[in-house]
Amino acid sequence: MFSGSLVFAQIMEHLPWYVFRQCVARYDGDKYVKAFTCADQYRCMAFAQLTYRSSLRDIEACLRTQSSKLYHMGIRGGISRNTLANANQCRDWKIYADFAQDLIHTAQLLHADDTLSGLDIHDPVYALDSSTIDLCLALFPWAQFRKTKGAVKLHTLLDLHANIPTFLHISDGKLHDVNILDLLPLEAGAFYIMDRAYLDFARLYRMHLCGSFFVLRAKANTKLRRLKSKPVDRSTGVICDQTVRPNGINSKTRFPQKMRKIRYRDPETGKTLVFLTNNFSLSPKTIADLYKSRWQIELFFKWIKQHLRIKSFFGTSENAVKSQIWIAVSVYVIIAIIRKRLNIEESLHTILQILSLTTFEKTPLKQLRQTSPCAPNKQLNLFDY
Repeated sequence: MFSGSLVFAQIMEHLPWYVFRQCVARYDGDKYVKAFTCADQYRCMAFAQLTYRSSLRDIEACLRTQSSKLYHMGIRGGISRNTLANANQCRDWKIYADFAQDLIHTAQLLHADDTLSGLDIHDPVYALDSSTIDLCLALFPWAQFRKTKGAVKLHTLLDLHANIPTFLHISDGKLHDVNILDLLPLEAGAFYIMDRAYLDFARLYRMHLCGSFFVLRAKANTKLRRLKSKPVDRSTGVICDQTVRPNGINSKTRFPQKMRKIRYRDPETGKTLVFLTNNFSLSPKTIADLYKSRWQIELFFKWIKQHLRIKSFFGTSENAVKSQIWIAVSVYVIIAIIRKRLNIEESLHTILQILSLTTFEKTPLKQLRQTSPCAPNKQLNLFDY
């Protein structure tokens, strides 16, 4: 029988701890810390994500009952909910944000050869959207959304080839989605798929000048002047393919170039959609399919809210909330990395379900599926799309 590392320790071995130490040193995370380091904090919070803990007291109780195994999990400091709460409040959340970004880069390299299902597109394809997490205004006064309601927004750029979030910005609920385009890192030759909330001609023109391609829905009141039309195959659902210019008072100066307008009727729902893009080389049906693939980011938001701890928080300060979200993202990404490195066929949800039951066992990660009594997964599987 395998008598090596605990399952939790095997997961932690896949993390680049030298990068983590660099992130900690960058923000003086362990300055004046004698016992409970940032690495201990990260391991405790990752344990909470993997095992679905609901509170600091829950984390403390579970880890103290396994006190003889804490050393083998890599946890050197004493476990106390007050110590963990203080670490979440005081340790800079940027430590975990930078660490998650490094893991995201690693995951992207592992998925570099993946293709978008049903589309022969090898260029980077990203979906941009946001999701709101409701908070109690009395407990989170810094996250004011409405007069009697608090919230934070997760503005996310999802790599559709790998289903990995490559950019994430946490704001209060009042920040409008379109403002994120000012913060977005643009990549030449990449496709950015967006909903109509991101229709801003000045910002779209900046994307155009950077050599990026956008695909988004037009609003009902968008004023466009048709320059010419191309013949289309209506059997594919495409109604028209036109070259247009913005014709509004301000929009025609904010986007002084031609763009493409595609009207498409979805054969499944019968709904007619109008898309705008600055790409003239792809077929109109491919443009429509690209926008349809944007649904993966909706599944991503639904998935992480169901299976990660980002709806109930272990602290009420802004730093604690952001730290928990970024640690949750890093756990999501490291499990995706392990799944790719070990060629595990099971869905991410199934893997997390198994890990939640086997954290303190010493079975090799590759053999967990054979030894686990977990039933086949019939729920939302993000990596099946």
